[in-house]
Amino acid sequence: MSKDLVVILTALNLEYQSVRERLVDLRLHLHKSGTRFEVGVVKGTSCRVALGLTSKGNQSSAVIAERSIQEFSPVAVLFVGVAGALWDATRLGDVVVASHVYAYHGGTSEDDGLKARPRVWEAPHGISQLASHLARLDEWADPPPGHEDRPQVRFGAVAAGEIVQNSRISAEAKWIRQHYNDALAIEMEAAGVAQAGHLSGAPVAIVRGISDRADGTKNSSDDRNWQPRAAANAAAFAVRLAVELVNEQGESAMAQDNGDRSVERSDRGVINTAHNSTVGIMASSVTGSSVHMGTAPKASGPTDLVTELNGFRDQLRWHRAEGVLDEDSYQAALTDLESSLRSAGERAPGTSKQTVLALKRLRGLVAECPALVAALAPLVAAAGGLA
Repeated sequence: MSKDLVVILTALNLEYQSVRERLVDLRLHLHKSGTRFEVGVVKGTSCRVALGLTSKGNQSSAVIAERSIQEFSPVAVLFVGVAGALWDATRLGDVVVASHVYAYHGGTSEDDGLKARPRVWEAPHGISQLASHLARLDEWADPPPGHEDRPQVRFGAVAAGEIVQNSRISAEAKWIRQHYNDALAIEMEAAGVAQAGHLSGAPVAIVRGISDRADGTKNSSDDRNWQPRAAANAAAFAVRLAVELVNEQGESAMAQDNGDRSVERSDRGVINTAHNSTVGIMASSVTGSSVHMGTAPKASGPTDLVTELNGFRDQLRWHRAEGVLDEDSYQAALTDLESSLRSAGERAPGTSKQTVLALKRLRGLVAECPALVAALAPLVAAAGGLA
């Protein structure tokens, strides 16, 4: 993972430019498939941002989001832009951070009508907590023009569909009100990005500025006036969030380094050097007289890693047999596991990165099984250590 880089994606050039204006030292990064990213640094910080344009729609956004994750291995992916407000409580210019994303067009048509079958992705807990903290500080917004109120940050569901919603009385509007009445904003890309993050194991945040009320006023002169301001507000909050995410990564790494220096290791095990204190040890395994702190013993080479990966296959089978893991996720997880096994057994340059990426995809597939996620953590670390 690149500990100092966050990917920010937008659907529109207006949104892209709002983020770009906050970056310096920009350089072009061309993906092998032709997608163009610009990598820059947030002004006055060491936070790097890879900025990309997805165009409209969940499908294209999912593809570009997946591509950016594989290319940059970022701390997080932020999708930033404008959206319509579903209810009058959310003001124009306010920022909505998704607590969860609905893919609201999922359904089944039956004799007695259309039944909702949505897919839902929750925002990562850590990102939600950090975003709430930044909102409380209220230091992120650009100075508002004139004497206007400062934009507020609101947290709630975002509904992502496949059509431009611009009515409060259409059949689609009634469908949304009936099945998704907790959604604050509506747009067309968040579901694709959330799905890409889920499958790749990358944290995703959706940050939207409210530019219209999805009530027939889209593309009006009022909407055209609000779009730049809403995009700027979303960009301001997202960039501040990106900086804090990178800062947290740095602080976490420093804390880990400091913690490592406070422990002496010997052939007989682990000696804690704390004085005049009570020491407790949490260990996941004890072999002989050695205590392995927090995780299983780290694999020392490709052979050990392959052995551990084969053992993980048995865990997958058990979770499938118990019904904890559904069949589709199980089959997809097996595919990524086999990919990681193949690359782990090779010694060619670049295979370590392939192993790590495959394991991260696998982690995303089993994200709802905490035991599997915990078992994967030392394997991802071991694969990265073979580079």
